[in-house]
Amino acid sequence: MPLDILLSEHATEEQRSAILTPLLAHNLAKGGDDAHETFALLLRDPDSNEIIGGLYGKVSYRWLLIDLVSVPESMRGQGIGQRLMHMAEDIAQKKYCIGIWLETFSFQAPGFYQKLGYCEFGRLTDYPPGHTRMFYHKLLC
Repeated sequence: MPLDILLSEHATEEQRSAILTPLLAHNLAKGGDDAHETFALLLRDPDSNEIIGGLYGKVSYRWLLIDLVSVPESMRGQGIGQRLMHMAEDIAQKKYCIGIWLETFSFQAPGFYQKLGYCEFGRLTDYPPGHTRMFYHKLLC
């Protein structure tokens, strides 16, 4: 059967879904049900009630992915990030996770995660150019 491969320079969500659907079916057949759950720990400004930071995570295949961590610059160094991470670890424990993983950039917070017991398991150099993207994990056994 002849096959056409077409470039879509501005891929749509519909095109992404067409690629994702058979991939998810394959993953389900091989890896089992990925009944993932998401959660957020929100930092709110007490005056405006506006969300000003926090942590966003996803539990999948008994691993917690810490997808986003943001603490306003003016509030850093006060233990807020550490509190967020400990709260996320508590959630992971309650959901019987094997471990936690995350990614960060060399210009973000690798030392912060190392102090909390996370170990590097991979890196992409020059992503972005002149910097490194780093991957960390922590087992919860």
